[in-house]
Amino acid sequence: MNWLHSAVVIIHLLIAAAIVALVLLQRGKGADAGAGFGAGASGTVFGARGSASFLSRTTATLAALFIVTSLSLAYMGGRTPAAPKSVIDRVNLQDKAPELPATTPAVPPADQAVETPSEPAPQPAPNEPPKQ
Repeated sequence: MNWLHSAVVIIHLLIAAAIVALVLLQRGKGADAGAGFGAGASGTVFGARGSASFLSRTTATLAALFIVTSLSLAYMGGRTPAAPKSVIDRVNLQDKAPELPATTPAVPPADQAVETPSEPAPQPAPNEPPKQ
């Protein structure tokens, strides 16, 4: 993940949190029912109609920025620089198997006969004394 992608993700998350906060601050259509419980003065901070237009415009602006950052993240996530298509393409062919150590015995040439015993030497039985 490069620095531009990280910056857009952070901005995207901040915009999302701001949209949630602004939507929670806005008064709904049924907010007049809460006036009997002490919420009648909540609209006087920005004036009678000022809060609706200010919060609505700010929410719309943040929603447009949220869409722009979403599209830019989708564009950046879709661009992969020449990714390998299969597992075989991912194998680095420059890495070879380790070489055998130098102390490995050499194989005798084919023209030299290798003597192998035809029958194993007789072993004395464990209960018999050794022959001299």
